[in-house]
Amino acid sequence: MLDRMNTVDSQLANKAEALLRAPLLTLVHEAAAVHRAHHDVEDIQKASLLSIKTGGCPEDCAYCPQSAHHKEVGLQKEHFMDPQAVIDIAKQAQSAGAERFCMGAAWRKVRDGAEFDAVLDMVRGVRDLGMEACVTLGMLQPHQAQALADAGLTAYNHNLDTGPDYYAEIIGTRTYRDRLETLDHVRAAGITICCGGIIGMGESLRDRADMLAVLASFDPHPESVPINALIPVPGTPLGHLSRVRPPEMIRMVATARILMPNTRVRLSAGRDGFSVSDQVLCFLAGANSIFYGDILLTAPNSGLSLDDALFETLASIPIE
Repeated sequence: MLDRMNTVDSQLANKAEALLRAPLLTLVHEAAAVHRAHHDVEDIQKASLLSIKTGGCPEDCAYCPQSAHHKEVGLQKEHFMDPQAVIDIAKQAQSAGAERFCMGAAWRKVRDGAEFDAVLDMVRGVRDLGMEACVTLGMLQPHQAQALADAGLTAYNHNLDTGPDYYAEIIGTRTYRDRLETLDHVRAAGITICCGGIIGMGESLRDRADMLAVLASFDPHPESVPINALIPVPGTPLGHLSRVRPPEMIRMVATARILMPNTRVRLSAGRDGFSVSDQVLCFLAGANSIFYGDILLTAPNSGLSLDDALFETLASIPIE
């Protein structure tokens, strides 16, 4: 994967850009046909996300309130959580309808030791509940990926964030190559890949197309691709930007679905500002997963009551 990802496949990127520029209804119609051919359209996975270690991250990601570089955010740093407390929260999420439980730590990279051993305990505990387990912990070494696989980890999240040409505008403390190297280790350990990006960070349409082209160049495609819209947080370098408009998210979802037919496309951060109708269009365009709950690590989400209303809208109406 790594050697092939040093440059973007121009043909794939051109195709992605053409799709992103296509008339919206035409694009959604094509994506819906691909989605229906490869998936049960009623299958929308609910995933729950928990921050197991919040704040103090040494990375300088311009969008992230957990970065230690963005001191004006004022985020309260929290210590690493106890594994049993995490498993108890996973049980609550499962009772609320979540099928996948995702755990995130604000680390630059995984370090061997007690905290990583505790993560392995968390993974085992979540899997014992019968849930899928996903973690996002930063950069990994091969032996650490294998330890996660041995613990039963379902998926490792490690987003590309944006296209390679725009990446340095967003992150200076690691490279695109670093990201791809970790994904290589994840794949080699037999763990499924959860890898997507964020739109609305000031990138061009071509940058969005390049990111999707890189993802679509993976062989096999990532099993999971989260599409996030920036949630501008005051105190971060991107805190002044406007929220992404729903049609932009719909276009990204539809293009991802066409380029990666078998992938689970996750409607992720930023949908808290979308109406039920906006989200239904995203599902029609090929999204088949959401993060379910009130909080995404440290950012607001739609909330359980609003999501329940969303799924009630999607459900069939019984004949009286």
